[in-house]
Amino acid sequence: MISIIIPFYNEKENIPILIPELSKALEFLGQPFEIVLVDDGSTDNYMNVVTPILTDPRVKLEVLNRQMGKGKALEVGIEKSHGDIITFMDADLQDDPGDLSLFLEKINNGYHFVNGHRFDRQDNLLIKVYSKTARWFLRKFLNSPFTDINCGFKMFRREILDNVVLYGNTFRFLPLAAFYEGFRVGEVVVHNKPRIHGKSKFGISKLFIGVIDMSSAFFLYKFSEKPLHFFGSIGAVFFGIGGIMLAWLTYDRIFMGALLYKRPALSYATLFVILGIQIIMTGILGELVVYLKRKKV
Repeated sequence: MISIIIPFYNEKENIPILIPELSKALEFLGQPFEIVLVDDGSTDNYMNVVTPILTDPRVKLEVLNRQMGKGKALEVGIEKSHGDIITFMDADLQDDPGDLSLFLEKINNGYHFVNGHRFDRQDNLLIKVYSKTARWFLRKFLNSPFTDINCGFKMFRREILDNVVLYGNTFRFLPLAAFYEGFRVGEVVVHNKPRIHGKSKFGISKLFIGVIDMSSAFFLYKFSEKPLHFFGSIGAVFFGIGGIMLAWLTYDRIFMGALLYKRPALSYATLFVILGIQIIMTGILGELVVYLKRKKV
């Protein structure tokens, strides 16, 4: 079974168009399917247009009590779905249901995770610049094999969720997590249609959150198994600077007769040394947590 999970927020005009098109495309594939709509706290009174769609037993609706974010909506959708193959789609009509056959072909050829690549983006300049910057960062620092990791159109085997942790905004880097866990990953070129109804949910705040998420991904996928490498490097820099300053001040006091109480550099040097030790100890504690976790497993 293929489970299509569609989180949405205020997409009243789009859902009645999307679901019939999606159902038709899925029926053409000739495999059993289900469509799981997850309302992330919509306020546009959409129920009157969605109710007729829910008469199809293959379509179901899950409602969150308030807006909790796309990550939580996807998590709920996964919990309520039953398919061996899971697909994420957006509800804004920018994803083309006709591209599902491309994803499924890859999955049937042995891929565990297939990500979409929007070859002709229909988004504004801000989104395009952000996506290109994110792609450069992920390829440069995390060896990402993906061209368009932010594409919301994805298909994967449920089994990868046994090895990949999905919470909060980590859904953005789910393809990368699957790659780092050794699963066979790929991508397909998909159509990206312009938004006709409703407003884009991407703004300056999402841009800022995206930068934070990339920093989080960098730490998780590079240093989650070796935190001392991260904290130790930073701590060593602070400790080294403080140590050099203290050595210089010691030379001034012993050989030049300088009075250190007039030198604020002494306070700064001591601060750098203490800060460096604390950061290094944070890395050691992280290593201990990883060790105890592995030992327990």
